[in-house]
Amino acid sequence: MNQANVTADPPKPAAGVGRKSLSRQAVTFITLALLGGAVDLWTKAMIFRWRGLPGQNDIWWVIKPYFGIETAVNIGAVFGMGAGKGTFFAAMSVIAAIGIVVWLFWFRGAESWWLTVALGLVGGGIIGNLYDRLGLWWQAGYPPEWQSGVRDWILWQINARWTWPNFNIADSLLVVGAGMLLYQSFFPGQFAASESSVNASPEREDQPSTAIESANS
Repeated sequence: MNQANVTADPPKPAAGVGRKSLSRQAVTFITLALLGGAVDLWTKAMIFRWRGLPGQNDIWWVIKPYFGIETAVNIGAVFGMGAGKGTFFAAMSVIAAIGIVVWLFWFRGAESWWLTVALGLVGGGIIGNLYDRLGLWWQAGYPPEWQSGVRDWILWQINARWTWPNFNIADSLLVVGAGMLLYQSFFPGQFAASESSVNASPEREDQPSTAIESANS
């Protein structure tokens, strides 16, 4: 009489399960940051070449008297805040850039596509303004305070009394990215649901192997 003992081996976990690859998010983040910084620097160089240094030409109106182009040098932070502390803001920009990379790829915040895009935009803004903060655009003969200043050229106002400080593409990227982060903080459940559906992977269809041991009695 033959007696067969059937034992099922537990399914083996798929390689890499538990720590998904973030390569696509890394490419997206780097692309957004580099492209955003490049567009900002190109537009600043083009506008300053066309319109000259601040005060050399009048405002070029796109929609008069609300939206126009006017060169300016901001020695503060975003939208002119914190004037005179350019070196401090340059140092803070470097620290922020390091913090973003750590947040995304060490603490794996990049598992959220929304967060990846938001911080990619912020990264682009940091690159564009940090270039100016480091004085890489500055030339001999420019006022010394401009050496850590940021080139701005977008003018928006309601009237002569209500005028927004001049800004640039980098400032816009920073504000949009920060707005996305703020939106996510108010509606975290919405993003948790969407990310779980996007990142859901098909179940592994492993068939348990069987081992048959025969014994004669």
